[in-house]
Amino acid sequence: MSQKDNIKALAAVTRDQPDGTPRPRHYTRGLSPLMLRIMAVNAIALIILVGGVLYLNQFRANLINDRLGTLTTQAQIIAGALGESAATGPEATEIDLAPARQIITRLVGPTDNRARLFATDGRMIADSRFLAGDKRLIEEKLPALDAKPGIAQQIENAVHRLLDGITDEIEAPANIDRPGMRAADFTEVMAALEGESMSQLRLRQDGRYVINVAVPVQRFRRILGVMLLTAQTEDIDAIVRAEQMLTVKIFVGAFLLTILLSFFLGRTLVRPIRVLARAAERVRQTIGREENIPEFAERMDEIGDLSRSLSDMTQALYHQIDRVEQFAADVAHEIKNPLSSMRSALETLSMTDKPDVQAKLYDILRDDVKRIDRLITDISDASRLEAELTRAETEPVDLAVMLKVLVDAYETTQCPEGLSVTLGDYEANVFMVAGVEARLGQVWRNLIDNAISFSPEGGGKVMVSVERQDRWVIVMVEDEGPGLPEGAEEKIFSRFYSERPDREAFGSHSGLGLAISRQVVEAHGGIIRAENRIDENASILGARFVVELPLMKTR
Repeated sequence: MSQKDNIKALAAVTRDQPDGTPRPRHYTRGLSPLMLRIMAVNAIALIILVGGVLYLNQFRANLINDRLGTLTTQAQIIAGALGESAATGPEATEIDLAPARQIITRLVGPTDNRARLFATDGRMIADSRFLAGDKRLIEEKLPALDAKPGIAQQIENAVHRLLDGITDEIEAPANIDRPGMRAADFTEVMAALEGESMSQLRLRQDGRYVINVAVPVQRFRRILGVMLLTAQTEDIDAIVRAEQMLTVKIFVGAFLLTILLSFFLGRTLVRPIRVLARAAERVRQTIGREENIPEFAERMDEIGDLSRSLSDMTQALYHQIDRVEQFAADVAHEIKNPLSSMRSALETLSMTDKPDVQAKLYDILRDDVKRIDRLITDISDASRLEAELTRAETEPVDLAVMLKVLVDAYETTQCPEGLSVTLGDYEANVFMVAGVEARLGQVWRNLIDNAISFSPEGGGKVMVSVERQDRWVIVMVEDEGPGLPEGAEEKIFSRFYSERPDREAFGSHSGLGLAISRQVVEAHGGIIRAENRIDENASILGARFVVELPLMKTR
């Protein structure tokens, strides 16, 4: 199975549910859940605001209280006028009916209120409803019996019924309006006969409210009767309903605008995400590389960042597939060489009986076996490296301390006779980087081993140094060897590239050391390069490897 097949199989596994059934692709839905959430969040805030406005109980109560205050003042004025003008004298015990009716007609007639006058014995002795005053008949045309309200009126009625359903009703006793009413029918009138003014909200049979204000009619603190002034609340209900309808109209307009804006916002978010999801699916399914992730280059927001990141990730994936494919081809080629040598040696061994020739062939077989073993070890290490670096957790590493330990180990046990590895004295806790200590140590060992192998036989020096520049830690490993071949500064970091001294046996190196070093350095966010050391006369003094790693950020 090829690497591309493995990736497709892995994608299919991660895309399936635990029971093996495919997971649904959400980006194929008609209406995006993300857009629904945006609309819901915007609409809910608007509904809560408008709902609070439509709940107009307090508004209605304030209007009723204002009306009550006005009505009380008017009743007190009328009662005062009756006490002063409708009494027969200072010692009067009852109201003179004729002037009382005139006062009521004059003061109450121009208003829409109703005034009723009760005597001290409880009888109703005057009612403004039956006093003509300046009242006149108004002719109103009644609607036809089979007439139906229009659609707008039906909608308005439905809205009113809905709002009435969610609005708390004001608890009030029933209104009393019948012939022969007496003071005992009204608790507010009975209270006024006792000398206390009282107001009462009452409920009519049609569901509307009336406001009653009962005020005692007095003369020299003697109660002559009670004035009951009644006001209707149709105008209050009309004001409340008008405000409700206006609020509903504003809500409908604002709600439609909110939906349109939410739809626009959802489109600006959802559509690019859907395009990216479909493009990623096409990239996964396609055999070739015609499909790429679209980049919304004109967008300088998170969607644009996401598209560019996905595009870079896709290109990195393609590049990784190429690297794996090339690595597999290089591995096959490198292993075939010793295998071919072993096959030739075995064939020759079967055709000769000379001891010296057989001994040479056995030496070739042993060298080839060692070479294959070294190749397999290095290939295994290289193949595990990327996964290990991905899983490993970085920790603070003091490069000065690490290099000091390595150089001391080389000076003690690993340096050939006559060769030295030197490192200056550096202060601790200055050259701190964040990394995987074991892999960084592998980089320095590879570079030092490489420098030792190219140093002059029987002498020479390998110089290791470390310094800080701005926010970078720079480590240099220099030798006194022949230097790098012209144009090989980059090729030496390629896998299985080997440029060895003539004194070394062929196949003693796999050619993966510098490639692994570059992979480790780049995984740590650094760079590695190679160059020749040149003197004033442009003569090559040796090779120099430079590694730059980012300095660890301090809190």
